[in-house]
Amino acid sequence: MIDDEKIIDLFFERSEQGIRELDQKYGKICRRLSYNIVNNRQDAEECVNDAYLGAWNAIPPTRPKPLLSYIVKIVRNISLKRYYREKAAKRSSQYAIAMEEIEACIADQKNVEDEIEAGELARIIEGFLDTLTKKNRVIFMRRYWLADSCKDIAELVGLSEKNISVRLSRIRQKMKIYLAEREVFV
Repeated sequence: MIDDEKIIDLFFERSEQGIRELDQKYGKICRRLSYNIVNNRQDAEECVNDAYLGAWNAIPPTRPKPLLSYIVKIVRNISLKRYYREKAAKRSSQYAIAMEEIEACIADQKNVEDEIEAGELARIIEGFLDTLTKKNRVIFMRRYWLADSCKDIAELVGLSEKNISVRLSRIRQKMKIYLAEREVFV
């Protein structure tokens, strides 16, 4: 498989092979993330294609490092826009379920913005993630960034689905305490 730097070089050369190589290397991850959010295969495919177009338009001049994080962020943002536009009223996707779980840890966005800026909140959450074990950090990020199901996470890390559910519950509780200690009101 071609490395990220070569894919980016193909983008700089304006070669469509760059998109094909990007899809071959990261397409499965991108489609899964998008599907977890929009809960529709066709919509997910469209979101991924839109993300590829976005990357095509941004590279050059951007030379993203790492490429995976860059493309995943684009896919996630496009998928979230589609989700909120078309599916916000339905509780049908893994993303909606995951966000309902975590929203109890963070106060209403307007209240948070009154207390601290969004960048400060991100810094505090990053600090919280640093307190977790590597396995718990992976579990947290897979659930709340990639919107993976507990079942999928369990298969990935070699634990039972129930164990993942319990760990996530404990992590959310620790996060509530961590945020309260830092005066992020919950």
